Amino acid sequence: MDISERKKKILAAVVDEYIASAEPVGSKLIAEKAGLSVSSATIRNELAELTSMGYLEQPHTSAGRVPTPAGYRVYVNELMSRRAPTDAETDEISKRLDAKIEQLDKLMDDVGKIAAELTNYPAMAIAASGPATAKRFDLIYVDPNTFIIVVMLSDNTVKNKLIHLPFSVDEGMIKKLSTMFNSGFTGLTREQITPLLISVTESAAGDTMGLVAAISAFTMQILAEAGASRAVLSGESKLLQLPEYRDPDKAQQLMAYLSDTGHLSSLSPLDVGEGVKVLIGPENVAEELADSSVVLAKFDAGDGTQGLIGVVGPTRMDYSDVASKLKTIADALSRLLSAGKDTTLPGFGKLMITDKAEKPER
Repeated sequence: MDISERKKKILAAVVDEYIASAEPVGSKLIAEKAGLSVSSATIRNELAELTSMGYLEQPHTSAGRVPTPAGYRVYVNELMSRRAPTDAETDEISKRLDAKIEQLDKLMDDVGKIAAELTNYPAMAIAASGPATAKRFDLIYVDPNTFIIVVMLSDNTVKNKLIHLPFSVDEGMIKKLSTMFNSGFTGLTREQITPLLISVTESAAGDTMGLVAAISAFTMQILAEAGASRAVLSGESKLLQLPEYRDPDKAQQLMAYLSDTGHLSSLSPLDVGEGVKVLIGPENVAEELADSSVVLAKFDAGDGTQGLIGVVGPTRMDYSDVASKLKTIADALSRLLSAGKDTTLPGFGKLMITDKAEKPER
């Protein structure tokens, strides 16, 4: 549906003012904000047409107008100014990320907190690794009733487990199984370690004690954990500061949905593209987000691992400001995570940051 240039200016003025005030916008204020040399009657007619077109709505007969999700979509796609971050904002984001990046185990939490503080909305940080595989197996014989499984994954993380047996096994069997797993199980994803493969390996090794099954089960477990997305939410309480969520029931419903990070983990970096993605109101699949907007930016953690930084807030959101800050954070993360020396962070796959080496679990 085509919109005239005058209508676009009026729609942009309504959205900008509503973002700033959270109050319905009247024709008198529009005449000042839109910079149009037309009468108030003409502006009222244009507002009425924008309302009939579905871009604005009037909460009450005597009230001004507020944008609809369709109005926000036109605003985001065509009308809002593409705000660039100031030098001070860029420096602040880089400084804070650079300071936090040394604490690898807290990276996800810290990134989410930074985004929440800068935007004043609840923020999410999501890492989505590609499928993990086993790179190397080492089975270490300890005594007739004990051995250690050591598995190096494709992202160079090392996992291990101490196995206690209710029966005795000789060192030759442990060495044989180590050789067979290195030749038959490396490079496989969790889904490729099938019951048939396990059964064939048991027969070839002459294993009647369940050793192959135990090693396979541990391998499948750590591959599943390595390939799973991890999501962290920060700043949920910021919702309570917004006029749209003063209704405790409405705020509680959204906060309960967001607190289940499984919902957030389903978001995929593949759906975002190279820029920033904005989902407005009903464009969100979940019913709990029907009155909210989600803004997402993708970052690259290297070695096939990608992640998302995003915020959730009301449809009355300063999209230009939020998009600019999230894109700056994502770009800074991508630069930081692709510089330095090899190391690993669970949930992010291979990172390039520090000299610290991961120690095997005991």
